[in-house]
Amino acid sequence: MGEVEPGPAGPLEPPEPPEAPASRRPGGIRVLKRNMKRNGSRNCLNRRSRFGSRERDWLREDVKRGCVYLYGADTSTATTTTASSAASSSSDLHLVLCTVETPASEICAGEGRESLYLQLHGDLVRRLEPTERPLQIVYDYLSRLGFDDPARIQEEAANPDLGCMLRFYGEKPCQMDHLDRILLSGIYNVRKGKTQLHKWAERLVVLCGTCLIVSSVKDCQTGKMHILPLVGGKVEEVKRRQYSLAFSSAGAQAQTYLVSFETLAEYQRWQRQASKVVSQRISTVDLSCHSLEEVPEHLFYSQDITYLNLRHNFMQLERPGGLDTFYKFSQLKGLNLSHNKLGSFPVLLCEIPTLTELNLSCNGFHDLPSQIGSLLNLQTLCLDGNFLTTLPEELGNLQQLSSLGISFNNFSQIPEVYEKLTMLDKVFMAGNRVEVLNLGVLNRMSHVKHVDLRMNHLKTMIIENLEGNKYITHMDLRDNQLTDLDLSSLCNLEQLHCERNQLRELTLSGFSLRTLYANSNRLTTVNVYPVPSLLTSLELSRNLLECVPDWACEAKKIEILDVSYNLLTEVPMRWWCFFVLCPLRILSSLSLRKLMVGHNHVQSLPTLVEHIPLEVLDVQHNLLTRLPDTFFSKALNLRYLNASANSLESLPSACAGEESLSALQLLYLTNNLLTDQCVPVLVGHPHLRILHLANNQLQTFPASKLNKLEQLEELNLSGNKLKTIPTTIANCKRLHTLVAHSNHISIFPEILQLPQIQFVDLSCNDLTEILIPEALPATLQDLDLTGNTNLVLEHKTLDTFSHITTLKIDQKPLPTTDSTVTSTFWSHGLAEMAGQRNKLCVSALAVDNFAEGVGAVYGMFDGDRNEELPRLLQCTMADVLLEEVQQSTNDTVFMANTFLVSHRKLGMAGQKLGSSALLCYIRPDTADPTSSFSLTVANVGTCQAVLCRGGKPVPLSKVFSLEQDPGEAQRVKDQKAIITEDNKVNGVTCCTRLLGCTYLYPWILPKPHISSTPLTIQDELLILGNKALWEHLSYTEAVNAVRHVQDPLAAAKKLCTLAQSYGCQDNVGAMVVYLNIGEEGCTCEMNGLTLPGPMGFASTAIIKDPPKPTTPSSSSGIASEFSSEMSTSEVSSEVGSTASDEHNTVGLDAGLLPRPERRCSLHPAPTSGVFQRQPSCATFSSNQSDNGLDSDDDQPVEGVITNGSKVEVEVDIHCCRGRDLENSPTLPENSPAPCPEDRARGSLFGIRRQNSVNSGILLPVSKDRTELQKSPSTSCLYGKKLSNGSIVPLEDSLNLIEVATEAPKKKTGYFAAPTQLEPEDQFVIPHDLEEEVKEQMKHHQESRHEPEPSEEDRTELSEEFDTAL
Repeated sequence: MGEVEPGPAGPLEPPEPPEAPASRRPGGIRVLKRNMKRNGSRNCLNRRSRFGSRERDWLREDVKRGCVYLYGADTSTATTTTASSAASSSSDLHLVLCTVETPASEICAGEGRESLYLQLHGDLVRRLEPTERPLQIVYDYLSRLGFDDPARIQEEAANPDLGCMLRFYGEKPCQMDHLDRILLSGIYNVRKGKTQLHKWAERLVVLCGTCLIVSSVKDCQTGKMHILPLVGGKVEEVKRRQYSLAFSSAGAQAQTYLVSFETLAEYQRWQRQASKVVSQRISTVDLSCHSLEEVPEHLFYSQDITYLNLRHNFMQLERPGGLDTFYKFSQLKGLNLSHNKLGSFPVLLCEIPTLTELNLSCNGFHDLPSQIGSLLNLQTLCLDGNFLTTLPEELGNLQQLSSLGISFNNFSQIPEVYEKLTMLDKVFMAGNRVEVLNLGVLNRMSHVKHVDLRMNHLKTMIIENLEGNKYITHMDLRDNQLTDLDLSSLCNLEQLHCERNQLRELTLSGFSLRTLYANSNRLTTVNVYPVPSLLTSLELSRNLLECVPDWACEAKKIEILDVSYNLLTEVPMRWWCFFVLCPLRILSSLSLRKLMVGHNHVQSLPTLVEHIPLEVLDVQHNLLTRLPDTFFSKALNLRYLNASANSLESLPSACAGEESLSALQLLYLTNNLLTDQCVPVLVGHPHLRILHLANNQLQTFPASKLNKLEQLEELNLSGNKLKTIPTTIANCKRLHTLVAHSNHISIFPEILQLPQIQFVDLSCNDLTEILIPEALPATLQDLDLTGNTNLVLEHKTLDTFSHITTLKIDQKPLPTTDSTVTSTFWSHGLAEMAGQRNKLCVSALAVDNFAEGVGAVYGMFDGDRNEELPRLLQCTMADVLLEEVQQSTNDTVFMANTFLVSHRKLGMAGQKLGSSALLCYIRPDTADPTSSFSLTVANVGTCQAVLCRGGKPVPLSKVFSLEQDPGEAQRVKDQKAIITEDNKVNGVTCCTRLLGCTYLYPWILPKPHISSTPLTIQDELLILGNKALWEHLSYTEAVNAVRHVQDPLAAAKKLCTLAQSYGCQDNVGAMVVYLNIGEEGCTCEMNGLTLPGPMGFASTAIIKDPPKPTTPSSSSGIASEFSSEMSTSEVSSEVGSTASDEHNTVGLDAGLLPRPERRCSLHPAPTSGVFQRQPSCATFSSNQSDNGLDSDDDQPVEGVITNGSKVEVEVDIHCCRGRDLENSPTLPENSPAPCPEDRARGSLFGIRRQNSVNSGILLPVSKDRTELQKSPSTSCLYGKKLSNGSIVPLEDSLNLIEVATEAPKKKTGYFAAPTQLEPEDQFVIPHDLEEEVKEQMKHHQESRHEPEPSEEDRTELSEEFDTAL
């Protein structure tokens, strides 16, 4: 492939120096084909779906090179088959190698095609212009998604799975999914024409809309189909053939198809339906989303077409059925050409004088022609989503124009032409660039009543004169940057929206004011004069109000008042009892129906004297200690009360007499101080349907009281101290939800006999057994029994529960292995609740031992209304992360690529559906020496993660929504998306970044927000939650609610319960990860941790002053190291022998080899010293050899240490001088004092396991480095003693694998060792090293004078354990 010359430089990298012009081709494709001809295969490249070595070599030379998968006419579309399955067959696609400069015309010439077609997200298909460059289109698409590395973009572009998002065709396909007006369909015998020239053949026949579609059964969805328009045609009976019909089109060149049906019923059904189609005169034609470049020719023969919908197509101007020919529709009144990417206004449309409605939104217009003034009958003109900055003066000639939409353009002020358009009563200018609100301009437009200026850049307001405006009644100023707003001159203003500004003061006129929405500002003062006597709804939540305005208390007709999330300290008595002082005002003031005062600082409610009409009251998250004594007796209309998160200790009585008149149905009292004394009061509310008493101090629930709550449907008693649920719960026949987790319940309640029971949560209790009836209720869908450690379910019970949709029980504990030791650093609990929805659209991912146990991965996925994508992400995202971690060590790179690849892997499911995603990855921190682990968090959408550090919340995520991220909102606006009034992109989602929803590209992107933080000893826990959780719980409350809960499962359950009690009705999911990074999470044996082995538990040594946490080994994540105490004769182990991982059944002599202390990644053993072994995977064990003889040797191998046990010998290299010595770390000052043998030996020996492979690293550490360097014993390390690899020469390459090849060869790869234990076996020092070792020991004995450790500080074990993963 060296003969192939690269094409010209593309935009991804700087251009290359020019070469000889004659030898250069734009794309390089022809050169590749010529090379393939030499091999005798003309179209070899184009007919392959996989790369060969030559293709790979050619691609590696330049990142501007790549491949394009070209799908043919015989290929199903992306909406009917996955891209991967399509790529599996060589007949389905062609592989075309090209560069970013290769135009579509060159590919067409090489493929023998007329045009190339591009399909995005399995939806519309458009024809590429000859000058467009397919590979550059792919590269730009991937770059916009979030890929940054050119090499990675090249790799992703070659992935066939990309076809679900972007696909090229050699011929235009016809998608059956777009023909969504199918009336009848079936496979029948068909003959074309009335003559006998054609034979009968089996075909697929579809009656769709007003057309008959005939295609072969094999190619029914690939574009090979014949369409017969039936409007004005005929449907006749074929007399010579039974059950047959002749379908004929209208016109001079009419075609006929004969269809033979099998039964009389089918024949009659097709005749009736087709007769209706033929006889009707269509006045409205809907051809939206059909990838059309021109309208079908037969439409021009329909003179009575009055409305033509061509939305979401690719209409052209100069074509036989293009826009320039639309003047032929003489009766056309309505035309929709939105989302056609026209680029410029089609001037010939102005020659259709009959038009009354014209929609040209989202076409990329920068200006309008003056000829638009000739459409004198135009009444509605929609120009939203373009790039307009001005409107022509000729537009003022359209005196009948009553609706003009110019939202989401680039206007900086209200166009003056509005003054001439006197029929307009509304100004739609949302999403423009208006910075100044000039009320003087509006005053001159007396015909304008509604003004929509939301999502502009409004900062100031100008009042030219004191003249009032008597015309404007509705104004929308949401999502701007206003700080002060004075609209008192708008004396007829009825409704004002000013949410999500930065308002500190608001002044309005109250003459006509009916509704005021001013949420999410910084208001401290709201002035309305005079008192708004017509005001019915007032919403001032999420502001800085310390008191409710007086005028609000005097409003006589107010029905809804929301002042939650403010700084109120009291509820004005005038809201419900000021009329006591003036009886004449009682009837005029009894209007308040809904009062929201939650999340304030209210300490008490005023005493009620008279009855009030209040129906909904929310006082949660205040400082209430009691409710007024007459509260329930005076608020007889109250149906909803939420007093959660207060300090209530008791409840007032419901009624004074014997019969209760209470209408209360929903009562939320979670997170208070209520005791058993409040239960009898609940009986006074016989209509209760939902009762939440979670997280109180209940110890019992009297059976007689529960018996009277017969209307109860949902009961939440979690987080109390209950030991039983009363048996009288069986009388609550309507109960469908029982939540009683985190109690002390030991007896399973009698709820399985309830006829409507659906959801039961008894997790985190003390259940021991379950008595179940013979038949379970068919309605039971979810049963949660996790966290009951003593519960044992028999097989019969499990079989009985088999029909339950969701059964949650604890898994049996797995045997202790090395990889499970990581869980001592973190543990998690997960809770998911569907709420009042019938399906759960939240999924979670939890892997405590990730990547061979060196980390952990946790995730949360919220599909909003779909459950497919969260489940797909739950199953695939961890695998994708594992692959990306192996390709890059940069956390930003591998996290971003994980999200982007997961986005691609969603396939067809991700075309129309989307999901928020949150991923948290804990791994060993190799960058920060002061931290043992680092936490990397990435997210898209609204799922968030919060870290508890020192008791304070630390947000780690970013919420990608239009309301909370102005930067993202501006990006979406700049790309001309239409944001509806409910703040959703194209009316679909409020999120600006999601996984999936590819059809909303480029507005919705999958590129995540990524943050990394090193974990410290102050980090207590990590909370993951979806949107519903964080909408109802603040970061601080969530952290404080669970940081003292011992069980992470109970903590997660508590968070979900709190969210539901605070008003959440949607799916809610929470995961709590407890972090134990500090000393208490240490797995070192000196900190008291012991692991069971074949011989059971062993005693541990206690160190009063353990070393401080240090950086873990980068090779294993959590390194387990041993410091050995050896005799004088054992010093020879420094020449290469290591302890085996195989555990012996008989312990070694403690005096010979005491068991070393375990060290974890928080406390790695000191690594300074002369000898530094290089990492190696060439480890040999002795468990399958005997008598110390190698298979190739007759004599025992000298240098192989034989102590009677199974010994593991590792090929090693000892580096004792030069750069390796200078770079070796020093011994920490606070490390444990060595024993006498250590002082004699002068070194510490540590074994590290690498990635769960039976390999170790021997780390002899010397305190006196210089002395040992001068020791004669070091010189022997440079000579090769034997071929067993225990001592090897120091080679420049340090290639351990090559050194390992010198070891004796045996099929099993093991050395020999004795199978019996002999008392006299010990570590042997080679004879020629004895004098050197003695001299070395003498030097270290003189240099150390530390006291000898006591016997209690020594650990004597015959077995060795490792905490490495």
